[in-house]
Amino acid sequence: MAQINVIGKNGGRTIDLDLPEVSAHVLHEVVTWQLASRRRGTASTKTRAQVSKSGKKMFSQKGTGNARHGDRSVPTFVGGGVAFGPKPRSYGYTLPRKVRQLGLAMALADRQDSGKLLAVDGFDLADAKTKSFVAWAKQNGLDGTERVLIVTDDEQTRLAARNVPWVTAMPVMGLNAYDILRHERLVIDAVALEPAQDELAEEGVQQ
Repeated sequence: MAQINVIGKNGGRTIDLDLPEVSAHVLHEVVTWQLASRRRGTASTKTRAQVSKSGKKMFSQKGTGNARHGDRSVPTFVGGGVAFGPKPRSYGYTLPRKVRQLGLAMALADRQDSGKLLAVDGFDLADAKTKSFVAWAKQNGLDGTERVLIVTDDEQTRLAARNVPWVTAMPVMGLNAYDILRHERLVIDAVALEPAQDELAEEGVQQ
């Protein structure tokens, strides 16, 4: 059972969160699924029927000494169509919901085990200015030497952090395993962690 200390204007308590043991295999599966879903899949090439070329036969079938050819739209020639080229497609695939939830829980566990998880209950910034967030970050040990993921529904905090180059800010609904793992530190709303334990219990995720 992980005990996560909560800081902020409403802090001073701990959250007991039943986090699973980290499995590199599960994290790899979840991250691969996420990256596949994010691929745009917009690459497209033209076939010989789609290129703008004349359909006229290039030269006589016999008597020229050249190899026999039809029109210039074949893949043999520069500017011709592409054989078996890419077409727009989706690279996404389905992954069981329990595996996705387990991967997110393991990403949280990895940051907690390394002491890089910070739960905040009330950022209490004076305004939505960058200098206000930087001052708050320095007070809480965030000095810019590590990439930080801020997960909060406090829009003022997200606005204040958006121009800081070493910070990525997103709402709680956007929390995912890939973004957690690609940042060294995770700063998250404390209220987002409390229902996470109930959700894991309902789904029967075992430690």
